[in-house]
Amino acid sequence: MSKTWDAVVVGAGLSGLTAARRLSEAGRDVLVLEGRDRVGGRTLSRRLGSDVIDLGGQWIGPTQRRVARLADELGVRTFPQPCEGDKVLDLGGRRRTYGGDVPSIGLLGLAETQLALWRLERLARRVPLHAPWRTPGAEALDGQTLEDWMRRHLRTAGGRGLLAIATRAIFAVEPSELSFLHFLFYLRSGGGLMRLAQVRGGAQERRFVGGAQQLSERLAERVEVRLGHTLRAVTQTEDDVRLHCDAGDVVARRVILAIPPALADRVDFAQPLPAMRDQLLQRVPMGSVIKCVAVYDRPFWRERGLSGEAVSDRGPVRLAFDDSAHDGSQHALVGFLLGETARAWTGRDPDARRRAVLESLAALFGPEARAPTEYADQDWIAEELSAGCYVGVMPPGVMTTVGHALREPCGRLHWAGTETATTWNGYLDGAIEAGERAAEEVL
Repeated sequence: MSKTWDAVVVGAGLSGLTAARRLSEAGRDVLVLEGRDRVGGRTLSRRLGSDVIDLGGQWIGPTQRRVARLADELGVRTFPQPCEGDKVLDLGGRRRTYGGDVPSIGLLGLAETQLALWRLERLARRVPLHAPWRTPGAEALDGQTLEDWMRRHLRTAGGRGLLAIATRAIFAVEPSELSFLHFLFYLRSGGGLMRLAQVRGGAQERRFVGGAQQLSERLAERVEVRLGHTLRAVTQTEDDVRLHCDAGDVVARRVILAIPPALADRVDFAQPLPAMRDQLLQRVPMGSVIKCVAVYDRPFWRERGLSGEAVSDRGPVRLAFDDSAHDGSQHALVGFLLGETARAWTGRDPDARRRAVLESLAALFGPEARAPTEYADQDWIAEELSAGCYVGVMPPGVMTTVGHALREPCGRLHWAGTETATTWNGYLDGAIEAGERAAEEVL
């Protein structure tokens, strides 16, 4: 007769492993199931050249106290994201450089952008983090896309272009795909648009020496994890839950599903989920990202007085940063294909994609970018057990109709994953918050 675990956690990312450790420390018999051949979920660190680079989540910023505490406990050091020098803005067919936090797009465009930021911050402050569907005027806010709002409030091409670039960088979707209410919730959850977008004082302020995946790898040493156990179906009774996996069945008294809604929607639930939960799983797609890292024999962008940070509204690469090693032993750039651009390149010939990415980096930083010594990329859209990155996002009409089901247990099933977080939703810190909350529910 198969063993019945006190709790089984599905998903060995940071959220699932956090939940499993909390339950284990409380004396419960816990097992973690992971479909991949590794732990870490949407973090993925690998050696490239002489350094370990991140092809998934990689940054930590101010107020992300949970992940900071965990890194300190696990002995994972951080270092500042390189950002000295001018940034590159490629907008509307024109490349320019700037030194401040907001690009120079003309006096009118700059004034309009500052006014839009003020309006957005004021609206975001009204959103209750635990119940954004209760925001005053929620249905009207949720019934429009961010692009709808931009068309009404941004008259200059520069202002619209900057907010569209920021949206792709933060959400990996187009402004036309994103509920305006979900956008405001995300701003409130992370401390505002500027904090989400910036390096200094922002969400991209520091990186992990040796890569972010270490956090999950070290947590996994403290709990029992079974890899290669992709969840296919769930059968729930009054007494227990049977999980049907590729590698065999597992039985538990309680289950935490620490996977994004888009992946949970692929699971066959023999006993139908509540209608609102079922609708939610069908209506929260993942963002679209392909992440690329190119290593060079020297930091030629710094020689030109550039920081390595760039944003663009054309070419495959829409966002870039300096991705050099913490000790200066290796010099690299990281580029992101985002939203519709990522979808245009997913699944295509890797060599053609590499050439296009390097040509895009050359347009931003100089011809030397065409000749890296090492190159790697990760197509998260094509990753079967991610279905995209960085996070599940809500289109119009989802938050106010089925959003309340996001964290509600379904019998013996509980929900984790960064999508269910209230603070730093979509980030490593939010993943930890969600894991802690789900574990407390089970306890």
